[in-house]
Amino acid sequence: MSVAGLPAVAAAVTEAIELKPHMEAPPVGQPPVAPNTEQSAPVNPAVEIGLVIKLRERRVYVYRGDRVETSYPIAIGKAGWETPTGTFKILHMERDPYWEHPLNGQVIPPGPNNPLGRRWIAFWTDGKNFIGFHGTPNERLIGQAVSHGCIRMRNRDVEALYEQVTVGTPVIVQR
Repeated sequence: MSVAGLPAVAAAVTEAIELKPHMEAPPVGQPPVAPNTEQSAPVNPAVEIGLVIKLRERRVYVYRGDRVETSYPIAIGKAGWETPTGTFKILHMERDPYWEHPLNGQVIPPGPNNPLGRRWIAFWTDGKNFIGFHGTPNERLIGQAVSHGCIRMRNRDVEALYEQVTVGTPVIVQR
């Protein structure tokens, strides 16, 4: 898989506590509390996000520290084009990517016919080709071994994943 035009990407994440309509303003120095609801532990943005791909399960898990935040179904590399296993880091991220066919050099612009879908998150390269997470116009193949090594996801899922990670996020690929 090859992506045309790989500009450097940096992402900044900011989070704010927002009072919801059903919440009351707390006394000074106290956190907001919604009446008659359970409270989850506050999210600490300083705790590192990490991704674990479990090829046998055909899922990617999003961890914050040692806690699973969410997971998504994926398609993986087919026989002869297996997704590489090991420990990696996100190298590059791109919205509405162009795709360059690795064999004939044809460039496909962003849009409904782009094999990368709406997001690209690279985590492996041999210096010429890249492997990463991406959407797909053919979502019915999620859960199968059909790619050339990449991790295919439903477009809505890769868009959500894109918002949770940054360049440098660790990626572990396990059998």
